[in-house]
Amino acid sequence: MSNFKTSFLDNLSNKAAANRKRIVLPESDDERILKAAAHILQKGVADLVLLGEQDTIKAQAAALGLDLSAAEIVSLDDAEKLARYTAKLVELRAHKGMDEAKAKETLKDISFFGTMMIVCGDADGMVSGAAHTTAHTIRPALQVIKTQPGVKLVSGAFLMVFDDHCDVYSDCAVTISPDAGQLADIAVVSAKTAAQFGLEPKVAMLSYSTIDSGSGPLVDLVKEATAKAQAAAPEVAIDGPLQFDAAVVESVAAKKAPDSPVAGRANTFIFPDLNAGNITYKAVQRTSGALAVGPILQGLNAPVNDLSRGATVDDIINTIVITAIQSQG
Repeated sequence: MSNFKTSFLDNLSNKAAANRKRIVLPESDDERILKAAAHILQKGVADLVLLGEQDTIKAQAAALGLDLSAAEIVSLDDAEKLARYTAKLVELRAHKGMDEAKAKETLKDISFFGTMMIVCGDADGMVSGAAHTTAHTIRPALQVIKTQPGVKLVSGAFLMVFDDHCDVYSDCAVTISPDAGQLADIAVVSAKTAAQFGLEPKVAMLSYSTIDSGSGPLVDLVKEATAKAQAAAPEVAIDGPLQFDAAVVESVAAKKAPDSPVAGRANTFIFPDLNAGNITYKAVQRTSGALAVGPILQGLNAPVNDLSRGATVDDIINTIVITAIQSQG
């Protein structure tokens, strides 16, 4: 790993450790989760809550040679918590027909239980998905945590850490085919993500056209989204439509978009749809050796982040760190 990558990840860990937050990990039966938890606790990066039974988790930790003594272990049968979470879930979802019996049944789901820990102030964020689908992880958050004021949807960004710099790619994980308003929303919240992780956001609204070089409905979509994003966040450098080369190469930018505040210097890239975003981040990750940290779910009132079911221990560690930083606000 390059010195920049190592330094960048170390800086994130230090930032998380400077204001430790409590992160809940529902999937305590996965040894990758336990190994990542042991690392986080040993480094003092965050306080952790593991969902499960004391005897089971302690036995598995002992078998793996892990020290998890600093973690809080919470049973889904914890009577005090279950009573509070049941009452709160009924309060929040009564308009959807939620009653006490349905709430108790719902809270047997580890993702819902972990999410209610956040809602009730017993945790600051959650990391799940090593053994569950994205929908299973995100759905409870959408129902009870909901989006931040003024944010219309949840989107997924990646920190793409190269040998000498870091960029933000978004949305690569959630919104399949955003309309202009949604694309603008993704741009504005992605700029906030960039700033949260140490970048001065320069947001490129990507297209197959730069400014007025091309035409068609897909270009019009990005033009409209750019105008909406600029109006919503006039303090942020946002420009488009931009082709990727115009966004990152100064000599190309000088020819194609000489007056742009972003062209040639972009560090936050907004893809026009999920197809483009997901293909590009994976292509860049696999061919350039970039470290892809994420997806970072953006726009929720409290951070809940989803893991790939193929996540490595390092992936899980990085996601816990990211979630802890998001919890700092």
